[in-house]
Amino acid sequence: MSGIVERLGRVLVIAPHPDDEVLGCGGLIARLADLGRPADVVIVTEGKPPAYAETVVRRVAAETEAAARILGVRAVHRLGCPAAALDMMAHADLNRMIGDVVAVAAPDTLLLPFPGDIHRDHQLVFEAAMVAARPTGPRYPTTILAYETLSETNWNAPGLTPAFVPGVFIDISTSIDRKIEAFEAYESQVRAFPAERSSVALRALAQLRGATVHRMAAEGFVHVRDVG
Repeated sequence: MSGIVERLGRVLVIAPHPDDEVLGCGGLIARLADLGRPADVVIVTEGKPPAYAETVVRRVAAETEAAARILGVRAVHRLGCPAAALDMMAHADLNRMIGDVVAVAAPDTLLLPFPGDIHRDHQLVFEAAMVAARPTGPRYPTTILAYETLSETNWNAPGLTPAFVPGVFIDISTSIDRKIEAFEAYESQVRAFPAERSSVALRALAQLRGATVHRMAAEGFVHVRDVG
């Protein structure tokens, strides 16, 4: 029987912000590339002046491309929505933009931010992606998994908001080093440990998830849907 990675088919990762794709599922993205089935990545937002300087926005865009090359991403789709301000957009516009890229990419599997994340952008992206993935036509994503993002997923309010309890574990023992390398390509985002956005913390989380299933390193996901 083939493993779960082999069964995912064509994969589309939807990241609210640059670096979420690496933090959440960079190891899986690299494994897919190794199998000759590179994933597509959607970066939903970017910084907008005056909150973000144009030089910073250009730098982060270059870092995204560098990280994508390290992981073997097939294509990066940029939607250009305002970072930390998705709640200022009309929901219909966000739904349409994400729906358009899902229709073009035609994925079998969607990897989404967890809806219980503390960042409102993450919640809205999850909701819009679920609208795009409705099983109402001849083709739609048959598998949906939600990934965890350090400094967003773990800062929710247990008992009041959905808890991230992974039931799917992807072995990234062979790709954890590339995940860390891709994260470090986001030089503007990397912090020194014990900050959560650090290479040390990211590797520790992968080792913890891996130990849960007797692997050297893993990424955990919440299972949302499977249609067979």
